[in-house]
Amino acid sequence: MYSRIVGTGSYLPEKVLTNFDLEKMMDTSDEWIRERTGIERRHIAAEGQTTVDLAEPAARRALEAAGVHPSEVDFIAFGTTTPDLVFPNCGVLLQQRLGARGGPAFSVETACSGFLYALSIADKFVRAGEAKCALVVGAETLSRITDWKDRSTAVLFADGAGAVVLKPSEQPGILSTHLHADGTYKDLLYCRGGVSTGFPVEEPRMAIAMVGNEVFKLAVSWLGKAVDEALAANGIDKSELDWLVPHQANIRIIQATARRLDLPMDRVICTVAEHGNTSAASVPLALDVGVRDGRLKPGQLLLLEAFGGGFTWGSALVRL
Repeated sequence: MYSRIVGTGSYLPEKVLTNFDLEKMMDTSDEWIRERTGIERRHIAAEGQTTVDLAEPAARRALEAAGVHPSEVDFIAFGTTTPDLVFPNCGVLLQQRLGARGGPAFSVETACSGFLYALSIADKFVRAGEAKCALVVGAETLSRITDWKDRSTAVLFADGAGAVVLKPSEQPGILSTHLHADGTYKDLLYCRGGVSTGFPVEEPRMAIAMVGNEVFKLAVSWLGKAVDEALAANGIDKSELDWLVPHQANIRIIQATARRLDLPMDRVICTVAEHGNTSAASVPLALDVGVRDGRLKPGQLLLLEAFGGGFTWGSALVRL
């Protein structure tokens, strides 16, 4: 028994913040941002709009695409680092809204790798026969923890949501997933403050902190190893890949991974220009865009990958 993606969905909040808008807020420029990140605009949640508010329409679109009624969902795995509440978790809050009562629902907190971690867990439950219809979500409101005076991070992060529906299949869908973490490098990318450690009283009170150059080097190295690992585990040569669906963090990281796979950029789903780094939401967002615009077709072989603070990283080899 395998699990297979049978529906995808995504949602971006209405408010758009362009590079030209950021020029008015800090010492930066459209040219500087585009050259270093590839980002042109990002979507920002409205006041009072929460992570689950973004996740709900993405989830409903995925369920509609799968031809599944919400009541059929018996498992929810929700990747996020910006939850609505300490508890109940975002999975439970989304479950209540959808009316998908009774099955397990939980959140996974692994930063930008959150969707891949959640996908891996859901895949195992479906393969084991313990879930017959799994909803996997990645959603973030990173604007809530962004220091809008810090150009090294403010130009990167944004809000959004993506989702997929998994169902059992006799044919291979998710061939394998590969997850990793290394807390040795925790001080290179983290968020200041937390429930048990307390929240800083000085500004910025709670915000993302990053040592950009070091993060870039490690991301390129470890993502390269993660994609090699996925191919080796399945005895597949990189020439057999149809598409790369990467974490949308930085165009230079995406290009480096594509070069390692000998893939031209026209075989990479690249949406970072349109919505920036939406952390756990970025892989399912890109996946949904590729499915809905017709580039990603049934039967094609996809490689998904992500790298996030912690550090956490991983890959998944998927047959649509």
